[in-house]
Amino acid sequence: MTQRGLRLAPVAAAAWAAAALSTMLPLAAAWCAAGLWMLALGLLTALAVRGFLTRRGVGDVPVGTPVTTLAWPLVVLMLALVAAASSASHAALAQPARSAAAAVSLSGGRAVEVTAVMTGKAERWSSGTIAFDAVASTLRIGSESHSVSVDIQVRTDESPPRLAVGSTVVIEGTARPTDAGERAVLVVTASRSLEVVRDPAGVLAAASALRAGLLATVTGLPEPGAGLVPGLAVGDTSLVGSELDTAMKSSSLSHLTAVSGANCAIVVGLAFIAAAAVGASRGVRVGTALAALSGFLVLVTPEPSVVRAGVMASVAMIALLLGRAGAGTSVLAVAVTLLLVADPWLSTSLGFALSVAATASLLLFARPLAAGLARWMPQALALALSVPLAAQLACGPLLVLMQPTVPVYGVVANLLAGPAAPIATIVGLAACLAAPLPWLQAGLAAIAWLPASWIAGTATTFATLPGAQVPWLDGVGGLITLGVVGLAVGLVIAGRAGKRVQAAAAALVALVVGVAAGTAALGGIAGRLTLPGDWNVLACDVGQGDAVLVRSAGRIALIDTGPDPAALAACLDRTGVARLDLLVLTHFDLDHVGGASALTGRVTSVLHGPVTSPAETALLKTLDAAQTAPASTGMNGMLGDSAWRVVWPPRESRAFPAGNDASIVIEFTGGGVPHSLFLGDLSASPQRALAASGALRPPYALVKVAHHGSADQDAGLYRLLAPAVALVTVGSDNDYGHPRDEALAMTAEAGARIARTDLEGMVALTSTPSGVRIWRERDVGADR
Repeated sequence: MTQRGLRLAPVAAAAWAAAALSTMLPLAAAWCAAGLWMLALGLLTALAVRGFLTRRGVGDVPVGTPVTTLAWPLVVLMLALVAAASSASHAALAQPARSAAAAVSLSGGRAVEVTAVMTGKAERWSSGTIAFDAVASTLRIGSESHSVSVDIQVRTDESPPRLAVGSTVVIEGTARPTDAGERAVLVVTASRSLEVVRDPAGVLAAASALRAGLLATVTGLPEPGAGLVPGLAVGDTSLVGSELDTAMKSSSLSHLTAVSGANCAIVVGLAFIAAAAVGASRGVRVGTALAALSGFLVLVTPEPSVVRAGVMASVAMIALLLGRAGAGTSVLAVAVTLLLVADPWLSTSLGFALSVAATASLLLFARPLAAGLARWMPQALALALSVPLAAQLACGPLLVLMQPTVPVYGVVANLLAGPAAPIATIVGLAACLAAPLPWLQAGLAAIAWLPASWIAGTATTFATLPGAQVPWLDGVGGLITLGVVGLAVGLVIAGRAGKRVQAAAAALVALVVGVAAGTAALGGIAGRLTLPGDWNVLACDVGQGDAVLVRSAGRIALIDTGPDPAALAACLDRTGVARLDLLVLTHFDLDHVGGASALTGRVTSVLHGPVTSPAETALLKTLDAAQTAPASTGMNGMLGDSAWRVVWPPRESRAFPAGNDASIVIEFTGGGVPHSLFLGDLSASPQRALAASGALRPPYALVKVAHHGSADQDAGLYRLLAPAVALVTVGSDNDYGHPRDEALAMTAEAGARIARTDLEGMVALTSTPSGVRIWRERDVGADR
């Protein structure tokens, strides 16, 4: 790669920086734009004077010297200023309308009626909430009506029929302004109703019908491959189950089910080849390819992420036609600049950053990596490995911002699944377009099912291997450290640096591999060897949340899931728990049910707190348990040889609404399990009611302290319980100050030894004849 190929990169970087500044600090956008335009005008004047001097041969400038050679750095600087000023100007010009719309909902939670047109697909989140992007045209609050034209995000618990891109919807609910930097001005929650008042028309209606036809056709095919076909063909993941979705993410294959530059490149390539096969000229071939790309973008819904993918595919096509990576990077820089000028809010979009990083990695790094790998393996294999390796090295640092883990087998999984993806995309797309001929559509869908099943099997296999995910630092620190490691890996493989640099990079890579291997081993069979084999109760370290395992005679119960599926999955892997006989969801706060997606298909029975929304009902359905029941006082059963009993909430009580105060409180007795009581998130008032209920059987060997050790506790309850051990499940450096000194003092005064997950990590407890033995992952000294 020559410097000439990268000379437009500063232009894109300037546009990105100005767009990010202007959208994150909207009040400064106008000043930023004005200042940049003034600087650009000054530089333009300087360039004009320099050109005049060049033509006159004034000073040390020879007559006839090309102005582009003489002033190229100034030209790049001027282009950078113009691009930055343009993106800042767009943000500044849009700000008055955005501020006016946000001002309507500044009070937060006000009842509103919003009329809007859908611009993005409706997607179901892991929490069960359905969300989509739209452009609002009218906001009504009471008798006041406001005409607007702003982006919004709509959230609802129930999806009405006929909800498709291009539909006009009326939402009744609440609205609140979003944070600075987000494209959506408002988040509108359909707490009352969501109605489709006008279906999409024209090509959007036709595209919606085609997608619906493909979904209906694959419904009868075996899972999990059937659900992947629409995702691979047209980016519709509505049939992909949560278990497969988690596996795809864990194996670094989730990009295959989203419309990316790769999908667009396939469409462009097919159209280009077809035009060439009939002898069309270069111009006709390019025009045909672009027309096919436009039609594909409409078919898969022309939302912002899809348009970005189309632009990146166009960049790749131009680079391919020119046969020059340098030209490709220049075109990429121009494309990024134009996109940021047209939509400055892309600057804070992680999806946009990933798209740019993936495209740039293929243009810049795939060839050097292939050459380096060819020293150790056949060239064909080196070429195949270089593409997913380049993408993972470039995108990995950004992905840790979403989830602080690194997929260990991502490159290999992509190598195996990659060849099947184009086949499934092409055949699945053909099946989508074959709607007028149902017999042909069914046949093509069945053919597409084969490669889709291969991809699903690959994802599931690699996701279940030991150490599939290695924990990493989160936040900016994780991004920087993984970026440095990726650079070191690239230097080692490409072999183009000096000996000292190569040695330093190799040492860093060896160190990271050693640490990662050790971490992966601790997450698998080796990790089980570090735990006491006879544990009866084990508190997972899942951060600020509850996830406690109870074991008796080989049977396993889990009380709550914590907030993070990855953290819960890591704990279950380390303890060797593949299936749960009983799952207790004490209540539906995120820190108690957020990790539930890691348990899909792994639970026999579910006992849950009060259900108050369709989203909570949907979450229970995703678990796919054989038995699901709401809990109330008096319910009981057996876990192996241990008896469990629900002592809260009461069957009929309106004094304690759903949530913390209606948490399930469950007791375990016998079967090797210490006499234990798990208090959920009860506050002081229901604790006093529980103490007075007569349902308790003190003293207890183990009490799980309520609400992560908050200050809202009743000292009288803990004196009554007289616990030998008080277990505090809490995250380190949490925003709530948990556990509070008052709660710790209260349990200590009751005579309890204290174990806490924030300082000690995973905590295992074993019942012995002399009492409860405590094992701590991190020994911080005496009980505290």
